[in-house]
Amino acid sequence: MTTATLANKPHYLILDGLRGVAAIIVVAFHVLEAHSTSHLDLMINHGYLAVDFFFLLSGFVIGYAYDDRWGKITIGEFFKRRLIRLQPMVVMGMLVGAAFFYFQDSVIFPNIHSVSIARLLLIMLIGFTVLPVPPSMDIRGWVEMHPLNGPAWSLFFEYVGNILYAIGVRKLPNWALAILVTLAAAALIHLTTRGATGDVIGGWSLEPSQFYIGCVRLIFPFFAGLLLSRIAKLTYIKNAFFWCSLLLIIVLSTPRIGDADHLWMNGLYESVSIIVLFPLIVYLGASGDVKGKYAGRLCKFLGDISYPIYITHYPIIYTYFGWVYDNKYKLEDVWPVGLLAFASSIALSYLYLKLYDEPVRAWLTRKLLLKPANTN
Repeated sequence: MTTATLANKPHYLILDGLRGVAAIIVVAFHVLEAHSTSHLDLMINHGYLAVDFFFLLSGFVIGYAYDDRWGKITIGEFFKRRLIRLQPMVVMGMLVGAAFFYFQDSVIFPNIHSVSIARLLLIMLIGFTVLPVPPSMDIRGWVEMHPLNGPAWSLFFEYVGNILYAIGVRKLPNWALAILVTLAAAALIHLTTRGATGDVIGGWSLEPSQFYIGCVRLIFPFFAGLLLSRIAKLTYIKNAFFWCSLLLIIVLSTPRIGDADHLWMNGLYESVSIIVLFPLIVYLGASGDVKGKYAGRLCKFLGDISYPIYITHYPIIYTYFGWVYDNKYKLEDVWPVGLLAFASSIALSYLYLKLYDEPVRAWLTRKLLLKPANTN
């Protein structure tokens, strides 16, 4: 059996590690979110910006891996590769979400008690495709496009970005791509500084305002990452993983800027983070190198579990969120349970990776991409 490789290129191991750092921060952010009262007092306040960082990383890696290979691969093969990489864990996330949903019982989920098994299974099957459900089909009461596994909204937009890239954006010259990215940056700044909340929180619903937020959150970082992959002249950065991780942690954990009367201040911070700091972090990470086997193993481990963590942790968060809300618990009273939710999300993701994701992706690769060797 033989298969064509995309390219004999070095692998950006540091970027894998940074993706893992961001994914772990997302889990911590969601656990602590259960103890917040609004978007103004979130702990690890800008943890939700990890999604925008993921989009930028994806655009960069897609451009690096595929931009110069279109003479050797087809659009169909590109989509097969993306489906093999992303779809198995989408299915797992929905299975876990359905299992947790069935056993959940919380007043914070207003629709949960009226959902039949048939309706639950229908939503799960739709979720397997990552296609969003309209608000009329919401079974939780939070108006999510994926009510069994909320974070899957970003996978829907990830696919949109991949489709736009494959069918047209990849053909844009750098000057045209730069114009697109500039217009997207302007839309992002307008959303964050002139919007109703002073942040980019949103994107998980097909409601028009939410869907617009999702589009804005996708278009700038994804295609800015693509542009960065084309124009960046990399240099060597010593200890890049440490410095990039530190900068990423600072950006995502910085307290909210300004108050309810000065929402634009926080919006400006988020715009600078997405437009300036995230591309800088990716550039520095791509410019670095991993020294030593332990550092390499750490980056690989973080990269391996990053996607499973992100796409499977939220059913646990739903349960923790409902338990905290129903009992009016404060963080100082139940922090060991919160720590357990955090740790179990990471541990289970590793099991999903090793027992399910890697074997399934290997099988799909053999079935969909490998070609019989020429025996003549």
